[in-house]
Amino acid sequence: MQKFGRWMVSILAAVMVSGSALAASRGDPVKKFDTDNDGTLDHIEVRKAATALFARLEPDHDGTLDVRELRGRLSAKEIAAADPDHDGTLSVNEYLAVVSQRFDTADPDHDGTLDGRELKTSAGRALLQLLQ
Repeated sequence: MQKFGRWMVSILAAVMVSGSALAASRGDPVKKFDTDNDGTLDHIEVRKAATALFARLEPDHDGTLDVRELRGRLSAKEIAAADPDHDGTLSVNEYLAVVSQRFDTADPDHDGTLDGRELKTSAGRALLQLLQ
């Protein structure tokens, strides 16, 4: 019984550690999207996250997102401004153009990366709406 107890404690400790790491990555967008583990998000990491979200939001697989699929991430006015062909939807390239604009706005020091502090600004939060 003593061996079983130690084994169970070890298993529970491992689950708690992995669970808290998972919770931290959910709450911390840098940890969630920082694939090179440098503590910042660059354009490549942000585009990868945005492309993955685009795919998840597009259940009909028509290659575009409409107002309903965007679920409030962009206003109708923002969609119209990002829709150069005026078809009422955003293609992945049109969506990524908005993401790029928001990235640049959230990067006031223009170093090409965003850290946790920059992501907590209103511009950073606006970008995160297009990633998660």
